[in-house]
Amino acid sequence: MCRPPTSGGHSPNGRPAGASDISSATILGQRIIVLSSLDVAVDLLEKKSSVYSDRPVMVMAGELLGWAQNLVLSPYGDRFRDIRRYLHRYIGSRGQLDKVAPFHGLINSESHRFVQRMLSDSPSFVAHIRKTAGAIILNMAYGYQVQEGQDPLIDLVDRAVDGFVETSTPGSFLVDTIPALRYCPAWFPGAGWKRKAEKWRAEYNAMCDVPFEFAMQEALSGSTSSNFISDNFGSIKSNEQEYHLKMAAGALYSGGADTTVSAITSFFLAMTLYPEVQKRAQQEIDAVTGTDRLPTLDDREQLPYMRALVSEVLRWNPIAPLGVPHVSTEDDIYRGYYLPKGSIFIANIWHILRDPDTYSEPLRFKPERFLGEQPEQDPRCAVFGFGRRICPGINLAETSVFASCTMALAAFDIEKVVENGVEITPEVAYCTGTISHPQPFRCSIKPRSKKVEELIRGQVADRTD
Repeated sequence: MCRPPTSGGHSPNGRPAGASDISSATILGQRIIVLSSLDVAVDLLEKKSSVYSDRPVMVMAGELLGWAQNLVLSPYGDRFRDIRRYLHRYIGSRGQLDKVAPFHGLINSESHRFVQRMLSDSPSFVAHIRKTAGAIILNMAYGYQVQEGQDPLIDLVDRAVDGFVETSTPGSFLVDTIPALRYCPAWFPGAGWKRKAEKWRAEYNAMCDVPFEFAMQEALSGSTSSNFISDNFGSIKSNEQEYHLKMAAGALYSGGADTTVSAITSFFLAMTLYPEVQKRAQQEIDAVTGTDRLPTLDDREQLPYMRALVSEVLRWNPIAPLGVPHVSTEDDIYRGYYLPKGSIFIANIWHILRDPDTYSEPLRFKPERFLGEQPEQDPRCAVFGFGRRICPGINLAETSVFASCTMALAAFDIEKVVENGVEITPEVAYCTGTISHPQPFRCSIKPRSKKVEELIRGQVADRTD
C-alpha cells in the first residue's frame, strides 16, 4: 500500500488529504491508485503530466483488438504526439472554440436533419442521436455523407466502438489479469473470448481502413471536398506518416461519436425528469429565435441558460465515470505518499463531479448552479480527462452536444410516457463501461406546435452555410 500522508498533510483547499482523496489497492502485484478529488487529479495528471501520461497495457482491448494503436490507448511517445498534433491542428485544444467555427454549418445542418428524423420516428431517438453524431464526424474526418436509413459505415464503426467499450472495462476479461492467456488458441474449450477478440479486431481494422481508403481515393481523384484526410493528404511523406494520419482520423471518430451519443441521451433523460428545466430553456430559446426560425450555433452566446444546461448534462452523469487509466513512468512522492513507477492511476470522475463540497445538491439536475456571480466548478475541468490525455475533441463534442440539445428543445416537448392514465417515470440507471450510457428508457417526444413542425420539415441549410 501507499504510505499514509505525513502529519499535517492537507489538500490545497485546506481539507485533510485522506482516503477520500487517494486510495490504493494491489491486485496480483499491480498497484492501482484511485484519485477522488479534483485537486489531487490536477496535481498529478496535469501539473505532473510528464510523469503521468502513459497508458497501462490492456491485453484484450489494446493488444488483441488493436486499440493500442489508437490515440485512446496508445503509449505515451512519438506516435501519440504525432497523432495528437494532427488533431490539434484541425480541431484545436481545450478552450480553442474558434477552431470548430468552420464546422458550424455542418453541425447546424445535421442538427436540423436530427429533428427531422425524430419527427418521423420519435421512439427511435437514440438511433437518431447516434446517426447525427456519426454524420458530423464522418463528414469532417473523411468527407463521407451518411445515407438515410441504415448506413453501413456508421453500423461498422458502432460495432467497433462497442467492442472497445466492452473490452476496456476493468475486470471484464481474465486475460487482462493473466496476460499469458493471450496465447490460448481460439479453438480451445472455454476460449470463446478469443473468438470474440478476433471478431472485434477485424471490426476495429475495418473501422480504420474502410473510411480512410474512401477518403484517400477521393483525394487522389481530385475531389474538392475539404476534410481531415484531404487537408493533410499533401503533407504525407512516409508510410509512417500515412499510418499516423489514419490513426488520427480513426481517433476523431471513435473518440467523439460515442461520447456525444452518451451526453445527448443523458440530456433526453434529464428533460423527461425535469420539465421545469426544459420549460425555462425553451423560453430562453424562443426569446432569441422568435417563431420564424430554428436556432443555430450563431445564437449560442445569447443562450446562457442553455449553455449552463449542457454543462449540467456533462456533470450530472459523466460520459466516462472513471476515465481511461493513466500509468506513471517514474517514482514519485506526493503529500507523503510514495507512488511507485508503473502504478495505474484512475481518476474517479463520477465522484469528482458529485462531490457535495463542490456541488450543492449534486444528485439534482440544476443548470442554474453554473450561472450568477459565483458559479460552481465548471465540469469541463474533469469530464473530458486530464493533462496530455485530455480528449482532443473537447471543443467539437461540446459544440455538437449544444447544437443537438438546443435544436431538440426548440422543436419538441420531451415528456414522460403516459400509459392507461399513469405517468411512467424512467429510472436514472446507466450501463457499466468505459463510456457510460443511460439504460434504455422511453419518453414522449412531440412537436411543440404546428408552426414548429413546419420549420422542422423545411429545407435544411447547405452544410457549408
